[in-house]
Amino acid sequence: MSLVVAGVNVSRETMSDLEAFAALTAKWTAKINLIARGTRDSIWERHIVDSVQLYRFAPESFEKWVDIGSGGGFPGIVMAILAKDKNPHAEFVLIESDQRKAAFLRTAARELGLSVQVIAERIETAPEQNADVVSARALTALSGLLSLTQRHLKHDGLALFHKGRQSGQEVADAQKNWSFDLEENASITDPDARILAIRRIDKLGS
Repeated sequence: MSLVVAGVNVSRETMSDLEAFAALTAKWTAKINLIARGTRDSIWERHIVDSVQLYRFAPESFEKWVDIGSGGGFPGIVMAILAKDKNPHAEFVLIESDQRKAAFLRTAARELGLSVQVIAERIETAPEQNADVVSARALTALSGLLSLTQRHLKHDGLALFHKGRQSGQEVADAQKNWSFDLEENASITDPDARILAIRRIDKLGS
């Protein structure tokens, strides 16, 4: 029997892993700043569900997914949990320069049996990944995000970004320096937020 989270069908095993990750996040947040302390009591809605919805826009099949600026594992660990059932052969790479957060990500991956590699380096200096999908949540403005993403994404790959109420302005600013194909999707968890699906990223004038 499958369950539905944020429009994504999940197995009971996947649901159990998501709940275990939420509990692990709460436990570690008492020691390091994985999520805003004010959101600890709403981890499921604010972080788990908000991350799960990203998978609705993932390709049906992919080999390598890279999450940049992974922080507490949203959405990177959540995507890897979903893929364990839906795309079990996919590889996940999480890039996070904060050593303590990287240690948490490795612990979460190990305890949940995920196919995840954690690179504890800066996004702009980490080895190029040639990924099918690159994701990011609450990292930086879109123009800077495109620069970081282009380094690690195949040219025909897909970038998936959570963006807040300033997404329209960020898109307009980014279009001054970048060419890209954009699909905007409403967020399930925040009426002001958007999920941006972006392909064919090119720097103008390059």
